[in-house]
Amino acid sequence: MQQFNIIIIGGGAAGFFAAINIAEKHPQLSVAILERGKECLTKVKISGGGRCNVTHACFVPNDLVKYYPRGERELKGPFSQFCSGDTIDWFEKRGVELKIEEDGRMFPITDDSQTIIDSFEKDVKKLGIKVFTSQSVQSLYFNKDEQWKMETQHDVFVADKIVVATGSNPKIWEMMHQMGHQIVEPVPSLFTFNITDKRIKDLMGLSAQASIKIKNSKLASSGPLLITHWGLSGPGILRLSAWGARELFDKKYCFALLVNWLDEVSFDEAIEQLKEIKEENNKKLIGKFCPFDFPKRLWENIVTASDIALDYKWAEVTNKQINSLANQLTQAEFQVNGKSTFKEEFVTAGGIDLKEINFKTMQSKILPKVYFAGEVVNIDAITGGFNFQNAWTSGYIVAENI
Repeated sequence: MQQFNIIIIGGGAAGFFAAINIAEKHPQLSVAILERGKECLTKVKISGGGRCNVTHACFVPNDLVKYYPRGERELKGPFSQFCSGDTIDWFEKRGVELKIEEDGRMFPITDDSQTIIDSFEKDVKKLGIKVFTSQSVQSLYFNKDEQWKMETQHDVFVADKIVVATGSNPKIWEMMHQMGHQIVEPVPSLFTFNITDKRIKDLMGLSAQASIKIKNSKLASSGPLLITHWGLSGPGILRLSAWGARELFDKKYCFALLVNWLDEVSFDEAIEQLKEIKEENNKKLIGKFCPFDFPKRLWENIVTASDIALDYKWAEVTNKQINSLANQLTQAEFQVNGKSTFKEEFVTAGGIDLKEINFKTMQSKILPKVYFAGEVVNIDAITGGFNFQNAWTSGYIVAENI
């Protein structure tokens, strides 16, 4: 039997951040991490295409919370204690400098997630934190000595207090549920849309700024749309999938998507613009002259879908065809049949019910001496470094209050 003051269950971003901060703030405590896999920090490794999107350059808590479809209200207090600027300082003190990209995402200047992993592993070693891999918790209970006893497939561990930082782990959720916690049913978030449609066929890799909405729903978004070999992806789609995680799950991922390739231009405004374009460019071929800022091959497919021949001159285009073209540009309807995981960055909406957590301390209101960090609770964000920021903030608050 191995005994520690604090055991963190889960060797991911939130678990390591909590462990390091606990050991720094309370050097008298013995700290251990239990990881069920053979390696720790696997999500950190693959995040941001292997570059690790550490956080986002949004430094005001009230603005930052708006990127969280679940957890917006609850995170205001925690972000007032530890926000994106604190994350930057924390890593810089360890010699890890971050850089801001145009879209606000922040990465290590090395563009390599291994930089973050190396920093964590160095701290863990320096602080004497024990890391146990291939240790999947099979049972968990509070014993008569008011300690937590954990049995893995190999060993038995005992701790005065535990931090649950297991991310989307159904087995741990079930254990928490059996001990009295409510679990909000997990559903996928951050996914791409499967669409088979000749308008986007063979255009893989092309992107355009667009606004999108789910037909017969209030769900809407805007941002770059990326055409893939399975359908549509990109920030606009991912944002919509995060905000619509539950509603789209209920629809079984089959629904109509309306795309406005002109972003904020309405159908009526598009007709007026097209009439002006026709007048000013009447001798030009419609297939060769794309008057909008998106890929020429996409324009050709939209023109064809509007029943206009590519070798028509603008002067030959009828009012009926102008209407059809405006419709395809501003309210093109695509049938979505299914979803695909965005790269390997699987994010889940769901987990420990937020009402059962004290967000001043990240402590359970149901179970004694239990704290939560990261995605194990019902908090998730859109893509862009926000899910990691929640991991850092919750891990830090646990350390402050444990």
